[in-house]
Amino acid sequence: QVDLVESGGGSVQAGGSLKLICSANKYLLNNCGMRWFRQTPGKDDELVSIVSRDGTTKYVDSVKGRFTISRDYVNNTIILQMNNLKPEDTAVYQCATVPEARLCPDYRGQGTQVTVSS
Repeated sequence: QVDLVESGGGSVQAGGSLKLICSANKYLLNNCGMRWFRQTPGKDDELVSIVSRDGTTKYVDSVKGRFTISRDYVNNTIILQMNNLKPEDTAVYQCATVPEARLCPDYRGQGTQVTVSS
């Protein structure tokens, strides 16, 4: 059973847009805070955005005003809309839960590659 599956990555030119989708089971979507991380070789994982259980959203400074995280309860997905992409956004993007004892397990998806060319 795979609980988190990312899609929507690809290659775009700087200034372009991509919509990343994390398919989640209904329990996780309804009960867990959710996060998007990104990984680049030789660097620590970077927390890009988070949507809490109460709907509060947060973003790393470098993506504020360009990225938007949201939940889609109809399709059981967490969406990361990325606009005005920059080459430094190139990374593998992973969807993950916010682990919480007795409520939310610590899950992370396999990731989807985003490549932005200048």
